[in-house]
Amino acid sequence: MIDPNGTRTVPREGSPERSAGLPSRGTVPAADPEVLARATRRCFSADYKQRIVQEADACTVPGQIGSLLRREGIYSSILAAWRREFRKHSVDGLAAKTRGPAPKARPSSRELLLERENRALQKRLAKAEAVILFQKRVHEVLAIPLKLHETEGDD
Repeated sequence: MIDPNGTRTVPREGSPERSAGLPSRGTVPAADPEVLARATRRCFSADYKQRIVQEADACTVPGQIGSLLRREGIYSSILAAWRREFRKHSVDGLAAKTRGPAPKARPSSRELLLERENRALQKRLAKAEAVILFQKRVHEVLAIPLKLHETEGDD
């Protein structure tokens, strides 16, 4: 079908111009096939956040905060979060923070040394326990009674 402007249009579903009024098997492609850019997060400076929080705190008439939020294009939840951070940490709390998990602290040389020493001692302990277990089994097989120590200090 051709409209008065001279451009070709696709008839709507169920129109008599389609074959027997059957629905189409897909959608008509969009006029602009260009892929839109992915949306990015908005970034607000600490000064801007502080100014908005102070303006919101200065509002006394009902509806003023709503008009402030509409004018600035921000949501009430954002304002609530900014107020919370401002009251908790002052202007420093409003500064931009990096997203994602906090980086892990690197261990000091002393911690590395103690870890290495701990692993060595655990290996020695495992060997000593294996020797003690072997000795117990030998005594069981040979039917030799084990001498029980009354106190830990006597070796």
